[in-house]
Amino acid sequence: MKKELRTVVYDEDLHIEAYRFEGFVRPFPNHFHEYYVIGYLESGQRALSCMEQEYSLRPGNILLFNPGDSHACAQSDGGTLDYRGLNLSKEVLLDWVEAADGAQELPVFSPHVILDTETASCLRTLHELVMSGSQGPEKEESLLLLISLLMQKYGQSPSRPLFQHQTEVEAVCAFIQDRYAEHISLDQLCRCAGLSRSTLLRAFTRAKGVTPYRYLENVRIGEAKKLLEQGISPVEAALLVGFSDQSHFTNYFDRFLGLSPGSYRDIFSETKK
Repeated sequence: MKKELRTVVYDEDLHIEAYRFEGFVRPFPNHFHEYYVIGYLESGQRALSCMEQEYSLRPGNILLFNPGDSHACAQSDGGTLDYRGLNLSKEVLLDWVEAADGAQELPVFSPHVILDTETASCLRTLHELVMSGSQGPEKEESLLLLISLLMQKYGQSPSRPLFQHQTEVEAVCAFIQDRYAEHISLDQLCRCAGLSRSTLLRAFTRAKGVTPYRYLENVRIGEAKKLLEQGISPVEAALLVGFSDQSHFTNYFDRFLGLSPGSYRDIFSETKK
């Protein structure tokens, strides 16, 4: 079987992550990111579940995930996945959105899966420039063109639909964000929300697309990434964000990001040399 290969590059000029997965078989369990993801499927077929919608992914598809969009995928053709992607923080995207069309509000991209040869060509060009370490102006121009195309075709003003127990669910999210490094029990979250276990689980999962525990794990991984980017060791990062078991942290990190905590830290160590 073809060996899984993963390559990740952090671009200091654009402040974005570019990565490529080749020969991947593993599924990615339900999770979300705190940043925007723009991906492109090179080869393979996958079944994607995103925000209660089901998609059949084929080569040429572009994937658009907004911060907080819960999603999971698994191979559906018996083959392997070749995939390239870009990660952009909210702050970075907002700067480029403003440069592209003067907007001062973060967009919501929709739909999550598109087939667009013009946008795909721009995405591939930018991705190759970043992965190759290009230093020329073409890199910035490619990113600006990509954001312009996405905004024109798929950008929408953010909507905030009301849902049952919205106030209680947001209170639980704030509680988790403030105390993610501590041991947090479901009973604590229920007391915070003033809801029963079953009511909280139903309301939270429907609103966020993940369970409260999975939300906590995602927050911890997001905070761990920030520490690893600063050069903190994986062992120390695991403890600082609330993982008591190093192997649990490593396995979880690898399952959701496709690489180990140490490999992720090395990306940023290389850029500082």
